[in-house]
Amino acid sequence: MNIDGQKPGAACAPPPASGLVPALGPRLVFFTGGTALRDLSRQLTRYTYNSVHLITPFDSGGSSAVLRRAFAMPAVGDIRNRLLALADSALVPQSVLEFCARRLPAAGDADDLRAELRALGAQDHPLWAGMPEIFGGALRLHLRFFLERMPQDFDPHLASLGNLILAGGYLHHKRNFGPVLAFFSRLLQVRGVVLPIVGESLHLAAELDDGSRLVGQHRFKELTRPVRRLFHTVHEPERPGQAGSAERAVNPQTPCRPPLAPAAADYLRSAGAVCYPMGSFYTSVLANLLPQGVGRTVAAASCPKIFIPNSGRDAELHGLSLAGQVAMLLRHLRDDAPEARTGELLHWVLVDSRHGRYEGGLGPEVRTALADMGVTLVERDMVREDDPQRHEPELTARALLDLLPGGFTGPGGEPER
Repeated sequence: MNIDGQKPGAACAPPPASGLVPALGPRLVFFTGGTALRDLSRQLTRYTYNSVHLITPFDSGGSSAVLRRAFAMPAVGDIRNRLLALADSALVPQSVLEFCARRLPAAGDADDLRAELRALGAQDHPLWAGMPEIFGGALRLHLRFFLERMPQDFDPHLASLGNLILAGGYLHHKRNFGPVLAFFSRLLQVRGVVLPIVGESLHLAAELDDGSRLVGQHRFKELTRPVRRLFHTVHEPERPGQAGSAERAVNPQTPCRPPLAPAAADYLRSAGAVCYPMGSFYTSVLANLLPQGVGRTVAAASCPKIFIPNSGRDAELHGLSLAGQVAMLLRHLRDDAPEARTGELLHWVLVDSRHGRYEGGLGPEVRTALADMGVTLVERDMVREDDPQRHEPELTARALLDLLPGGFTGPGGEPER
C-alpha cells in the first residue's frame, strides 16, 4: 500500500506575537470543500482552535463514488482531508496520521486487495506495530465496522483507509455523522470543528446557460458552458455504460432542497465571521449555500461576511468575472432569504491586487459593479509572488483576521463597512 502524498496534520505552532490565545480565538465559519483551504486551515490554528468548516459531502468521483454507490451515503473524502489538516501532530503520532491518509494501490487483483483490507482488521497486522494501541485500537474498531458491511464485490482500488474508517463509524451509528466526527476529532486532537453541510446523500447538479443539465460533482471538470444555477438532486450521476442513461437525458433530474444540518446552523448563528473562501467556485463554495436555511441563517448572523475569491485559473468559472461571482453568490443565498439585504449576506471581497490574477481582472467596471451591489473591495497582500494560483497562508490568515471587529493581528484595524 502507498500513501497519497499529502503530509497530514498541523503541528501546534507557538501563539502569534499578538498574544492571542488560540483556545480563546474567534469562531470563523467557512463554507468549503476540497483541498484549497487546507494550508490556510493549518495556519489559522496559530490564532484560533475555534474555526468551523462546513464541508460539501457531494463528491461523486474516484473512490468516493465507490463508497457512495455501495452504501448510498454522503461523500467523506473532503471531511477526512480537513480533519487531518486540523489534527495536532505535536500530540498525535505521525503513524496515525499517515494511516488515515493511506490508500490502497490503484492496480492489483481486487480479491487480493479485499483480503488485505480484512487482514488489517487484526491486531497482528504489521501496520499496527509502530502505533500506540490507544490509537490503533480505535482505528481498528471503526475499520471493522466497515468490514462487517463491505459488499463482496466492493472495488478496493485507491480506497482511502481514512474514508473507510469514517464510513464504518457513520454506518455503525445508524447513518449519523455526529458520533464518529466527535470521536475522531478528540482522537486526532483536531483544532477546530469539521461538519458536513447536510446529512443526506445527494448529488450536485447544474443547469447551464443553454438549458441543459449536468449531474455529479466530478463532471464539473467537464464544463463547456457557463452555469445558470446549481441545485441538489437525489439522482445518481450517469456512469459510462450505465443502463437508462438515454432516458435520464430526456427526463431532467428533480431539484431538491435538503435542510441545513442543525449543528451547522448553530455554529453559523454564533459565528465571529462567515467566510466564503477560495476553492472551486461551484463545487466547493456555492454547493454549500444551496440547503434550505443557509441564506436565512447567514442573514441573521451579526458578524462580518467575507468572500475570498480564487486567484489564478478556476476551470469552473468560464469567464465569470469577480462581480459576476459575487452576484451568483448573492443570488443563491437569496433563494433561501429573498428579502435579505446585501449587507446581511456579504460585506467584503478580499483580494490581492498586486499579485493576484482574477477572472476578468479588477478594472473600473468590476469595482463599480461591486460598489453598486453594496460590497466593499478590500486589498491585501495574500497571493504568492511566484505562483498567482496559490495564497500564502500566513498573509491570508492575517488579512482575514484583521477584518474582524477590533482586528487580531496588530495595527490596521477594521475597514469601514
